[in-house]
Amino acid sequence: MSRKDAIFVFVMRFRHPKGLYLLFTVEMWERFSYYGMRALLIFYLTKSWLDGGLGYDEQTGNLIYGFFTGFVYFTPLIGGWLADHKIGQRMAISIGAFTMMAGEFCLASSQSRYSLMAGLILLIIGNGFFKPNISTIVGQLYSPTDLRRDQGFTLFYMGINVGALFSPLVTGTLAVHYGYNTGFLAAGIGMLIGQIFYLSLGNRLLGNAGKRLHKDKSLSPEASTPPLTKVEKDRTKVILITTFFAIFFFASFEQAGSSLSLYTDKFIDRTIGNFEIPASWFQSVNPICIILFAPLFSILWRELARRKREPSLPVKMASGMLLQGLGFVLMVGAVLQRGDSSSEQVKANVLWMLFMYLFSTFGELCLSPIGLSMVSRLSPARLTSMLMGVWLASSFVANILAGQVAAMVGELGALKIFGSIAAVCFAIGGILLLLSRRLVRMEHHEEA
Repeated sequence: MSRKDAIFVFVMRFRHPKGLYLLFTVEMWERFSYYGMRALLIFYLTKSWLDGGLGYDEQTGNLIYGFFTGFVYFTPLIGGWLADHKIGQRMAISIGAFTMMAGEFCLASSQSRYSLMAGLILLIIGNGFFKPNISTIVGQLYSPTDLRRDQGFTLFYMGINVGALFSPLVTGTLAVHYGYNTGFLAAGIGMLIGQIFYLSLGNRLLGNAGKRLHKDKSLSPEASTPPLTKVEKDRTKVILITTFFAIFFFASFEQAGSSLSLYTDKFIDRTIGNFEIPASWFQSVNPICIILFAPLFSILWRELARRKREPSLPVKMASGMLLQGLGFVLMVGAVLQRGDSSSEQVKANVLWMLFMYLFSTFGELCLSPIGLSMVSRLSPARLTSMLMGVWLASSFVANILAGQVAAMVGELGALKIFGSIAAVCFAIGGILLLLSRRLVRMEHHEEA
């Protein structure tokens, strides 16, 4: 092979559909909006009125935070079904984006519990239309047997985290200097920018992806929807089983926005010289790690696939659980460093938190984008968006559970909570490893 041919093969191996980069950009701005708001939310709920917050106690604030982030991942079940059968994924994305934009502007409108509730409800509804359908369109850009699929979803996942990286820095800084309402306003403007890209370039770069409807013929007297085949049923079972295990990962992962944020604010040494790092900025650590390591994981999966040594989906996801458990072992170390002191003057070294986020990121890269790829590959065509909603609904249960767990930190103490989370992650990861071979057989790769 000539040098020119070798370069061509190398470039083609890394080439992806142009639509992936548009969806990357749209998702980046949507995540800028969501994570910019989320980085402020727990502080907005729990800080006093004089500090610009709403004055809820920490237990109530954690519960509100948990139920909000939970229902954000419940409505994709409804939005996914509507997109599959009624409006298509492309239109659903715009409906969701503009609804969420209205929610951000409600939060920015006044320091009021009424505008808080209105804003959170609009964000919950809008996310239901947006979230499952943009991931579904990514999957439609690749054939079911395309080896670039996992790599493409990992690159798409970088879009999530580019937005999540900058948003806490921008909205957190605005909140410190100009108030929380200004931070929420910036989040809404980010959503608008994403839709400008989407509406101006979508038809050119996405083709017909996301426009096809799967008509339900069950109401037609002439025809009926054919039942799922055995292969489709088994693959759907794999999605449902792995979704159940993912609940435990996301319940631990979502401590980042609640218990870990409050622990960082009170008990982590955040000073560099005379500067104290805002606690909200630590929400950018995970996306920084994603951006640094997602390309490496993408290359790793591609090379292992080429050599026919790539781990199965269940093994990847089990590895994510175990890595998450290691992260919370580090948080146990942070608590032990502080000893029995309840004083906020006794601080733990910031490295405990930074390395916790690093291990959590490795776990996320083994589980979250792989789960999106799994759903797009294994779902029956007429159920893809709905099953994507089922996958995202794991975060509905997980976030509510996470809020309940975070609310118990004050009662049980950080040591028991962080230690228990680590133990559960190790146990669930081990069980998933034991089931991995059976789940792989149920995927029916020979039928692809």
